Amino acid sequence: MKPIKDLAGPGIGNYYDLEKVLPKDYKSILNIRETQEALFAVKDYIEEGLAKELNLIRVTVPLIVDKKSGVNDLLDRDGSRKPINFHIVNDYNEHSIDAEIVQAATKWKRVALKQFQMQPGEGILTDMRAVRKDYFLDHDHSVYVDQWDWERVITAEDRNLHFLTMIVNKIWKALKGAEEHLHRIFPKLDVSGYPKLPEKLHFIHAEDLYDQYPDLYRKERETAILQEYPAVFIYGIGYPLQNGFPHEMRASDYDDWITETKSADGRPMHGLNGDILVWNPVTQRRHELTSMGIRVNAKSLKAQLKMSDQQSFMDLPYHKGILNGHLPLSIGGGIGQSRVYMLLLQKAHLGEVSVSVWPDILKQMCAERNIKVLE
Repeated sequence: MKPIKDLAGPGIGNYYDLEKVLPKDYKSILNIRETQEALFAVKDYIEEGLAKELNLIRVTVPLIVDKKSGVNDLLDRDGSRKPINFHIVNDYNEHSIDAEIVQAATKWKRVALKQFQMQPGEGILTDMRAVRKDYFLDHDHSVYVDQWDWERVITAEDRNLHFLTMIVNKIWKALKGAEEHLHRIFPKLDVSGYPKLPEKLHFIHAEDLYDQYPDLYRKERETAILQEYPAVFIYGIGYPLQNGFPHEMRASDYDDWITETKSADGRPMHGLNGDILVWNPVTQRRHELTSMGIRVNAKSLKAQLKMSDQQSFMDLPYHKGILNGHLPLSIGGGIGQSRVYMLLLQKAHLGEVSVSVWPDILKQMCAERNIKVLE
């Protein structure tokens, strides 16, 4: 059924299909030691670049949050990806805490902007670690998640596509600069024959992408556009398209995907968020680097919670803070660290750049293809 496939997550879904995706004639350009040196060179460059381009300061970030705070990231709005929770007995259960391991710091960062007294045009950058237990483990999805989660205070006047586009271009500048920096340090990456990232992103609305490829599923639409433009930013992910389904599910309480906007030629569109996708020449597949957007205000939060049938969230402290105007307006996102390393270091599997747990079937599959997964 097309709608069900359209709403499927970005993972492949089974190891029979994954076996057809992993390259059979793979040889890593960098050895294991060089890989570690290279990924930390990328890490330092990007963190410094993001801090400079977006006017951010680096701050600490939680791995665990109080369940009743409502700040954990549910990732989507269908309830299919649940965080790991546990009970902290503390003081013989007299002052116990029900805690959760974060799935991302998306909502926490907005609270942190106020905590760190950020003003419009200022923001924070975190070195976030999380656990997402409900992912299918394939070549670019892991239970262990590392992201550069960032957030910046904005004004009401900044809540528009022009401002969003400007911020996206600054992020792309940092990523592109990291690639150039890496190639200077490891020249053999430069002569490997793999194409470099383009200088500029191509921007397109999810609604326009659907109109362009109405007979394709979501992932097929993304793959098709990446054949024409190897790096794209797709606006408006989360609002229902003409077929009644969103380009991809998005949580109802952080990115603003419902606000009406206009395309460059004046047509009505929706959403102040989006994703950067690139073509990965090693895996020959679409490759998501970051999801980001202008965050909900009180009006769009109410509308999105109603559309998602999640009005009960309005009783949680985080949501009350937005509705009451106690939390600042903001823009933010999460850039996948291992995803970036995998792309820039020309790797075939996420496990080559991050240590996690993988099923035996996947480890065996990688070993047969000369893909050295870290353990």
